Amino acid sequence: MNTGSEAARYLQACENPFWRQVFAAELDYLLRHLRPGDEVLSVGCGPAIIESGLAEHGFSVIGLDVSQEAIACAPDTLRTIVAPAEKMPFDDAVFDVVMFIVSLQFVENYRQALYEARRVLRPGGRIIAMLLNPDSNFFQAKSAQADSYVRKMRHCNLAELEAVINEGFEVRGDYFLGITDERVFSSHDPRTAALCVIQGNKRRESKE
Repeated sequence: MNTGSEAARYLQACENPFWRQVFAAELDYLLRHLRPGDEVLSVGCGPAIIESGLAEHGFSVIGLDVSQEAIACAPDTLRTIVAPAEKMPFDDAVFDVVMFIVSLQFVENYRQALYEARRVLRPGGRIIAMLLNPDSNFFQAKSAQADSYVRKMRHCNLAELEAVINEGFEVRGDYFLGITDERVFSSHDPRTAALCVIQGNKRRESKE
C-alpha cells in the first residue's frame, strides 16, 4: 500500500465477510504451526489484522512494514516498525519465527529480504511464507481486474522463490486455502488453492 487512501480502502475491504473468512483461515493455519512461546516477526504486516489475532492468543509479535500509512492503521496494542524488508532494524538471532503473509512476492529484492530473515532468526528458527499461487482460479480471476492488488506482485515464479528460500532453510511446501467464487474451503489442489505455503528451518552456519 502506497497511500493513506489505499490503506483505508484495504481496511474497509477487510470487513467484507469473504475477507474475514480468509483472514480467519490464515490465522488458524498459523496457530496450528506456531509453538507456545514463539517470538514472531511479521514482515509486510500492513494494518496487522492477523498479527493482532496472534497477539490475542498470547504470542509475542512485532510487525514490520515499509509503509507508514499501513502501519498507522495497526492496533496501538501491537508493536510495529516502519522499515524495508531488505534492511531489518534488528540484531542477529532475536526471533523464533519470521513470517511473510502474502508479502514476500511484493518485495523488490526478495533475496535480500530472505537473507535478513535468516539473520534475525535464532539457531533452528523458522520461516513461514504464504505465497499467492499464480496457477489458482482465485489468482487468475483477480489478475483480470484492472485495479487488483495482485497486479503489483513482482515475483510470480513459485519454483524460483522456493529454490531461493531453500538456500538458507530446509524447506517443505504445501498448497492451502481453496477459494472459488468467494467460497472458502480446505484444498491442497494447485488449481483451487489460493496460497502456497513454504515453511523451513534455518540451516546451520557453514564452518568453512
